[in-house]
Amino acid sequence: MTTTVNIHEAKTHLSRLLEQVAAGERVVISKAGTPIADLVPHQAATVTFGGLKGEITYTDDAFGIDPDIQEMFYGDAAS
Repeated sequence: MTTTVNIHEAKTHLSRLLEQVAAGERVVISKAGTPIADLVPHQAATVTFGGLKGEITYTDDAFGIDPDIQEMFYGDAAS
């Protein structure tokens, strides 16, 4: 089931709307009749550290100092 509310109603009844969302309902927030946001239940994402291990390679110079960036921050060394 989907409930559509305007911004004022969403601000006034946020706690009630969040309870509806927690129960599995979808809430659409509209401005002047145009949907601008959806309140949906949170879905936690699984984080896997090292998931790309062995798939990405780089050389040690990838972490070196870039002279162009150094000059943008600190100016010309000769000045």
